[in-house]
Amino acid sequence: MDPGRHQRDMQSERAGTDMSDDPATRTFVAYRDLLFTVAYEMLGSAADAEDVLQESWLQWSRVAFDTIESPRAYLVKITTRQALMRLRSLGRRKESYVGPWLPEPLLTVPDVAEDVELAESVSMAMLLVLETLGPVERAVFVLREVFDVPHAEIAGWLDKSEEGVRQIAHRARRRVAERRPRGDVRPIQVRDAMSAFQESVRTGDLQPLLDVLSPDVTLLTDGGGAVQAAVEPVVGVNAVAEVIARLSGGATIIRPTEVNAHPALLLFDTDSAGPNRLHTVLAFRFDDGLISGMYAVRNPAKLSHLTHETLLRR
Repeated sequence: MDPGRHQRDMQSERAGTDMSDDPATRTFVAYRDLLFTVAYEMLGSAADAEDVLQESWLQWSRVAFDTIESPRAYLVKITTRQALMRLRSLGRRKESYVGPWLPEPLLTVPDVAEDVELAESVSMAMLLVLETLGPVERAVFVLREVFDVPHAEIAGWLDKSEEGVRQIAHRARRRVAERRPRGDVRPIQVRDAMSAFQESVRTGDLQPLLDVLSPDVTLLTDGGGAVQAAVEPVVGVNAVAEVIARLSGGATIIRPTEVNAHPALLLFDTDSAGPNRLHTVLAFRFDDGLISGMYAVRNPAKLSHLTHETLLRR
């Protein structure tokens, strides 16, 4: 099979339609990865982002393509509006969520990490920071800071004044700056921390792990009420190390990978359902060279996208 044709067929299926000579269909498929990235950054959920794309496709398929001056801008606009509506409904769902809610992790291709701004914006740590913003603040921040959409354009999309959008953007930037990771983290520090974790698991000696944990390190575990997980944040070096030891002790395979454009670990075990069952994704936040946050996603509903890499684009 022609790889290019296979890729187009897959993209067409993801867009919810057959690939054809229709220019509107081709345009949607061409921008699909960008639109998914916009929706995912606003929602922190791949499943909800896919739903948003389906709704956006339905809306796009009803417009007169020849009348659209900038297809890219129009598609981002309708995707943003759909994601904003979904974000508001998600807020109500999260209120009844069992235990901490964490973003849905994604396996990402290596070139995403090369785009420093995009990589930071989709990290688990940053997506959690974005959770502290209101829906409109989050939309404005993502569009302006990540995708460089002009204030005037955002204002038209969100039915607000340009000055109002500028104020929202300023407020959102300040709130994000207060919570984003501190200090530059060198790649060697990340490698050392990952090696220390794996060494502790392999030997049972927690000291290598303790050496790379910040004194106020916090562990969040997301089981969604479906699997065992701490329903409150675990805080402090010793408490976190003990939980991680229990969590990883049952893993038959610990595989380093890149999740949301940053190093992470996949924990597998073997049970009656078959070998190599993924049960936990463990992501990290670094501050001043030490691990200050650990995020263990265990909810099975959030692990379904870990079977393939996801293309994220700006």
